[in-house]
Amino acid sequence: MEDIQITQRNSTVSETGESDQCRDMISSLPKEEGWVSGYMYLYQGFWCPPKEIHAVVSFQNNFQACNTDTILVSMPKSGTTWLKALVFSIMNREKYQTAESPLNSFNPHDLVPFFEYRLYANNQVPDLSAFPSPRIFSTHVPYPSLPESIRNSTCRVVYICRNPLDNFISFWHFLSKARPERRGPLLLEEAFDSFCNGAVGFGPFFDHVLGYWKESLERPEKVLFLKFEDLKEDINSQMKSLAVFLGCPFSLEEERDGVIEDISKLCSLDSLKDIEANKRGKSIPYFENNTLFRRGEVGDWINYLTPEMVDRLNKITEQKLAGSGLEFKITSL
Repeated sequence: MEDIQITQRNSTVSETGESDQCRDMISSLPKEEGWVSGYMYLYQGFWCPPKEIHAVVSFQNNFQACNTDTILVSMPKSGTTWLKALVFSIMNREKYQTAESPLNSFNPHDLVPFFEYRLYANNQVPDLSAFPSPRIFSTHVPYPSLPESIRNSTCRVVYICRNPLDNFISFWHFLSKARPERRGPLLLEEAFDSFCNGAVGFGPFFDHVLGYWKESLERPEKVLFLKFEDLKEDINSQMKSLAVFLGCPFSLEEERDGVIEDISKLCSLDSLKDIEANKRGKSIPYFENNTLFRRGEVGDWINYLTPEMVDRLNKITEQKLAGSGLEFKITSL
């Protein structure tokens, strides 16, 4: 892991005065009660806790993309961890055999770090000059709020989304585990109202998804748009398309030798769950690693949502996606 460690410069955001300006800016923003603790604020059209807004502002002001970078993006709980494992393995398959992969010892979020939760968190400005190329990073930030250096460069962006019903249920389970006991349980009905109204971390959901969808249509060489459901349905085909987009397609020899199947198995939810590093510790602040892996199934929403809830969110989905060309396969277990 020595070659993927990240160092931090001694300077901090507060030393430049940006931190004080950021606090003043945040205090003027619309706010809603957060699902876990405190408030979320509406920054540049998306909802975010104040600590993450500080990191996002620093990310926007300081990150300089290289044309060879790959940026992985998602709404939270859309298959982020799975995508990180897949992309890391595909891009590093000449360096690591599956049996020797760092994924056997490290959480995917340690191998592909978040900008807002790790690199620019806690007022740090990272020195990424020694980060091995091609670099792989990740974020939950909506497309319009990405740094100009990402949007204007030829670096690749891989976006993964999930149908809104399953995305909500996965998000609700995840944040329920992180919610302090003193606040009581995160009621499904209240969380559902917030989700439908757009007040969810890095949401509104449909604004986030459509931002990357439209960019993928306008610049397919720049943005690859993936669906969690498609990966579940035909992982091998999706991996082949992903590898082509990443500029490292699988050779016929690799296909014959079962390399695609080996990577798929290594990165599967069942395999990742069994790795010791994913059973303990925190690769993302506030969240235990073992909470990152639940069911990963399509259609799990049917076990939690009432018909009235499903009808409400389906109508919102139809309205928000009208004319976009984007559709979700809404299936149940």
